[in-house]
Amino acid sequence: MIQKYNHFSNNALAHTYSIVARNPKTGEMGIGVQSHWFSVGSVVSWGEAGVGVVATQSLVNKSFGLRGLDLLKQGKTPKESIEILLSDDEGGDVRQVSILDAEGRVATHTGSKCIKHAGHRVGENFSVQANMMLSDQVWPSMVEAFVEYNKLPLPEQIVKCLEAAESAGGDLRGRQSAALLIVSGQAPENKWEDPIIDLRVEDHPEPLEEINRLLKVWRAYEHMNNGDLAIEKGNMGKALEEYNAAMKKFPDNLEMKYWTAVSLANENKLEEALVLFKNVFKKDKNWRLLTERLPHSELLNINEEDLKKILSLK
Repeated sequence: MIQKYNHFSNNALAHTYSIVARNPKTGEMGIGVQSHWFSVGSVVSWGEAGVGVVATQSLVNKSFGLRGLDLLKQGKTPKESIEILLSDDEGGDVRQVSILDAEGRVATHTGSKCIKHAGHRVGENFSVQANMMLSDQVWPSMVEAFVEYNKLPLPEQIVKCLEAAESAGGDLRGRQSAALLIVSGQAPENKWEDPIIDLRVEDHPEPLEEINRLLKVWRAYEHMNNGDLAIEKGNMGKALEEYNAAMKKFPDNLEMKYWTAVSLANENKLEEALVLFKNVFKKDKNWRLLTERLPHSELLNINEEDLKKILSLK
């Protein structure tokens, strides 16, 4: 017996605009979305490394996310997957769904009863789709942005497309939440490394500004994570390089400033380190306490005299 899926069981009216896209050079795939709906990322965005991404929206059939990915894993094309999903769905006329696979193939469906303005455009390695928009120029503007910013990394390119949609009118109700999901083109050796990026703004007066800010913070902490890995491997020079790169992106961030100072001290650049340590300790005394504890974990490898100089800073 075929199970029928209808919109009354899915309980999410995620009228929105979104983009699914793939970078042909890196293989990365992603989804960007914004809506006047709480926590849109938990409803619309689905993805799996080495498989593909799915955006399910309008009067949402949430099952399309996982089921769409499962169909791709069974060897179905995005077009075939959408046809199968709609075949047992009583609400196909009010659905909007887009599926992109790891080969860059993409298919999109906009139901005939989606609230206007509604539509989509499919291109090479991407699709943009929108419903309940203030203007019918929303999705064409996303296409233009996708082409214009094709030199950017995929996450930043996607954000530019969302900004273009908003500039063209966006959701006629306004804005509330946004999300950015990025997965690798190949299945990772470690499952926990998927997804690469999963950023959500659940409820905010300017969700796109916030998702853009979070992406910049993510880029900085990408350097921080690389620095931590370098310290773990005893490569203090590499750690200093990574922490310093992070600090340059957010010079007022105490975490980044502190670990740059630690790396400087480990590289026998104490005078430079003291300037940063002093600034950090002045803002928050607990970092001084942390410094006392680092030698025990072999994360601060300096002599007793230099440690005293650091801890005596006023």
